[in-house]
Parts: sequence; C-alpha cells; structure tokens
Amino acid sequence: MSLRAGNAADNYELGSPFDEAADQITPTYLETHFWGLSHLDSRSWLFYLPYFLGYSIENIANPVSNAIDAFLFSLRPPDRDPPRFGALTAEQEQAVVAVLDQLAFGERSAWKDPATIALQEYWGPRATHREQSGT
Repeated sequence: MSLRAGNAADNYELGSPFDEAADQITPTYLETHFWGLSHLDSRSWLFYLPYFLGYSIENIANPVSNAIDAFLFSLRPPDRDPPRFGALTAEQEQAVVAVLDQLAFGERSAWKDPATIALQEYWGPRATHREQSGT
C-alpha cells in the first residue's frame, strides 16, 4: 500500500493503485500523506521506514512537521499483527534507535518529548513495553 493510498483510507476513500509519478517520495509527499502511515501494512511500513528516518533527521529542528509527528507516533507500542517492529532486522532496529536518540537528545531537536516517549515505551534498553512482553 502506498502512503497516498493509506491517506485515502484515513479519509474513508478507496485508495488508488501505486502510480510512479504520484507516489514519488518527496518531502511534499510525506507531509501531504502523513495520515496514511497509520494504515500501512507491515511490508509497506518497512518500505517507507528509511524515508521517514532520513526525513526526520533532515528536519530535526522543524517543530511543525506532521510527517515526523505521525512517524514518531507509529514507533509507539503496541506493535501490530502482523508485526511492524518485530519484522525489523537488528540493523534496521539499530537505525531506528539511532534516529530516536538524535531526536530525543539532539541539541537542535524539536522532537525531544515524542522521541523520548517512544524510547521509553519500546525502543530503549529498559522500555516499558519490552519489560512487560519479555523481549
């Protein structure tokens, strides 16, 4: 599912099939279709993950990015079935944690609170969700 199709689902509309031109991943695309992130299946979420990670770092000081806000929310538990977080490789998980660390503790970051919450709930070494689930 494309982010654009997910955004349509959020509006209770039928999503259009993937279109190479319409679904080109740009900053405008991410900001326009951010609501679609919550509707993506695991495979689609994994596809967009590197784009959101990069976009978050590039815009670390932008406090009004809806795309970053939606992305950080997507990193909070609970995980889905089939899992998003559980489908990550160790390398992908390390990339998520590295970006969250920069967003939570970077001097220029406008995203300290939501990134810290994601770390505390799932991604950090003593995360609440991991302790409860035994992972």
